[in-house]
Amino acid sequence: MWNRRYVDNVQITVAEDLGVEHRGGFYEHAGALRDIVQNHVMQVLALTLMEPPVVADAQGIRDEKVKLLRAVMIPDVDAVPSIAVRGQYSAGNIGGQAVVGYRQEDAVDPRSTTETYVAMKLAVENWRWAGVPVYVRTGKRLPKRATDVTLEFHRVPHLAFGARQARELRPNSIVMRIQPDEGVCLSFGAKVPGEEFRLRSVGMNFSYSQSFGGVTADAYERLLHDVMIGDPTLFIRTDEVERAWMIVDPLLKSWSEEESPLSFYPGGSWGPHEADLLLARDLRQWRDP
Repeated sequence: MWNRRYVDNVQITVAEDLGVEHRGGFYEHAGALRDIVQNHVMQVLALTLMEPPVVADAQGIRDEKVKLLRAVMIPDVDAVPSIAVRGQYSAGNIGGQAVVGYRQEDAVDPRSTTETYVAMKLAVENWRWAGVPVYVRTGKRLPKRATDVTLEFHRVPHLAFGARQARELRPNSIVMRIQPDEGVCLSFGAKVPGEEFRLRSVGMNFSYSQSFGGVTADAYERLLHDVMIGDPTLFIRTDEVERAWMIVDPLLKSWSEEESPLSFYPGGSWGPHEADLLLARDLRQWRDP
């Protein structure tokens, strides 16, 4: 089922509830595209959509990741406004606490156009994924910290229930939670108990922490351990780095122009309205973690 015949779209969300904290000076020169998209997001994308390696060792896995990234279509600079959204958080509220906007953070230009949020639509042109849009987004000052991958399946060809009965029903999906609560959720439709016939989507969850309590390691602990035992599986190879930069470079070029649009979103929201429109134009919507 891991292919275009069954999967309608793929969504990758890398969300942080924190702002730039005391890294305003660094973030002014980096931005979310450099800081998160070209490494973290591309890693998650490659691991999710790559072909199965012949041998599950470091070389086999890293070879397949590079092959997948080579299949990602490099956006045209002129097309960036139609496939990507850049945003910046303004003042808002997270968990009952008021938070300042990015431009009010320490060491940040009060007229800064640095992005703290990126959403984009990508295409993977190979036999497995051709025609399946891949939507990615990342941002700071979002409602919660989460890294999720959602594979949303095609809608059924005919739904035997009325639109009113199924208005809370969404396409079935598999959600892989990468952090902080590692696990997998299978979402499907179910009848709500009661006399009224009403359907809605529900989730069947597997959680690593519940099944293997106390054995999951922190990300940095895992990487440091791999360094000590000489396992390079989770580390990025040079050709992989170069390909990831090739994919995001058109956005950097487009956003370097003064007239390039910048959207704003209040802290504690899921990003700017323009990011919702990116999917709405395809008659889809984001699945929030």
